[in-house]
Amino acid sequence: MPRRPPQVVLAGSARRAVPSGQAIGPPSADETLHVAVVLRPASDGLGDHVESLAQTPAAERRYLTRAEHETRFGAAPADVALVRRFARNNGLWVARVHRPSRTVDLTGTPAQLSAAFGVDLQLFSTPEGVVRGRTGPVHLPPWLAPVVQGVFGLDTRRQAEPHFRVRPGAAANRFRPAASPAGSFTVPQLAQIYRMPTGVDGAGESIAIIELGGGFRQADLDHYFSALHISPSPTVTAVPVGGGTNHPTGNPTGPDGEVVLDIEVAGAIAPGAQIVVYFAPNTDQGFLAAVNAAIHDTTHESKVISISWGGPESSWTPQAMQAMNAAFASANALGISVFAAAGDHGSTDGASDGENHADFPASAPSAVACGGTNLQVSGTAITSETVWNAGGGATGGGVSDQFPVPSYQAALNPTSANPNGGHGRGVPDVAAVADPATGYQVFIDGQAMVFGGTSAVAPLWAGLVTLVNQANGRSVSPLQSLLYPAPTAFNDITTGNNGAYSAAVGWDPCTGLGSPIGTAVLSALSGTAAPVTPSVPPTAPGTPAS
Repeated sequence: MPRRPPQVVLAGSARRAVPSGQAIGPPSADETLHVAVVLRPASDGLGDHVESLAQTPAAERRYLTRAEHETRFGAAPADVALVRRFARNNGLWVARVHRPSRTVDLTGTPAQLSAAFGVDLQLFSTPEGVVRGRTGPVHLPPWLAPVVQGVFGLDTRRQAEPHFRVRPGAAANRFRPAASPAGSFTVPQLAQIYRMPTGVDGAGESIAIIELGGGFRQADLDHYFSALHISPSPTVTAVPVGGGTNHPTGNPTGPDGEVVLDIEVAGAIAPGAQIVVYFAPNTDQGFLAAVNAAIHDTTHESKVISISWGGPESSWTPQAMQAMNAAFASANALGISVFAAAGDHGSTDGASDGENHADFPASAPSAVACGGTNLQVSGTAITSETVWNAGGGATGGGVSDQFPVPSYQAALNPTSANPNGGHGRGVPDVAAVADPATGYQVFIDGQAMVFGGTSAVAPLWAGLVTLVNQANGRSVSPLQSLLYPAPTAFNDITTGNNGAYSAAVGWDPCTGLGSPIGTAVLSALSGTAAPVTPSVPPTAPGTPAS
């Protein structure tokens, strides 16, 4: 029997054992599995290119065309050829090559893929159903490893959770804003409270929304928007990715809640925009595929992406986080802004190891992380806005263990509340109301309810920036270098904590820069002034809560 060639470990690919999983044996021998191999860019410098954009005045930014991006930062033909060679050597099929996202999809049997990548694939029974899993790293031949940045699809465990919260109370089978629970808001009311630009409605723009389960019914959307006197309803298109589909379950507190919340919030802020919803399986492979599908969709060409799913960084492999952040960097280079919910479990992000964690993908430096508040108003005037931390939920926020301090936070140098006191990318960047006690009036699966969670904040900000893009006649990305030097564009949140971190004057790891003053955000993202490094606020951010 010929000796197997030497193999090397693919950095960042190691998987832990499947949590709460009981091994039940290997996958069916005749099953066909689909694996995505993500390659390095054809040339170095994607991060430098995005940083150069960040330091350019908004009105002077020139984004890459899709052809330019593919040539410079897509997959190199020579690297694709190496993957084809690897596939031939291992009896695998090349199902698809997508150079813009640097992805080569391979298919094969479990035995073929186990041998090719040096892994032991097993099926596990979990509370969420049967999943395919592996423990340890992926292995590659030495001649291929330098060009590969990630291998996805060998493991199908659930990757992310939706970040919404339901306000307790009786639901109604009709959506009547005038009769909604006290303290809750319609989205148009929030648009007024947050002083969003008027005279624009998102016409000619497109908003991409990433979903990992559930679905929507057009009848629900029509009823909701009609009750808000938004007619016609925004155009909503479902795009299947990797086997995902628009599949409403009929349970408003399940994944349908996430899908419809995202659509209704974004659509009510920017009703003239087209809403494009990308449905993918809830795996790291599916999540990344959906993001890439939205970024590289040449039919809809959205300039804003909203993501309300995530989980603590500790639940992700480094290869997945790096691949996702690289995809977001490509989005920025193409003029696309990405908004991600910061999580609903406070500073621990729901992890049970006693440490504090930032939520990913919100912690990706190329995404705008969205935290949550409790909002009190009189008419349309804010009387109080504090950190959301009540009723068993709290805004996510903290300091990344994966990503270093980005340039737009260099003067802040966010400090972790964990014993190591390390520095890293601080989360969130921005905020808006997320406490379900002062939540959003929605209509999901035939029921009028009140929802909260940072899931609502990402589409709210996506809708706001869609209005900004329309008003400017151009997109603007990346945003942070323009927002951090503009404190007057925000309602600064200085009261409350999310567990380990307290609110402070200026940026903090609970609500970031604060909630939007929409017209001031428009000004900050429209000007010709060069971005500047923000000064350190009077109160040092990242201070543990008392």
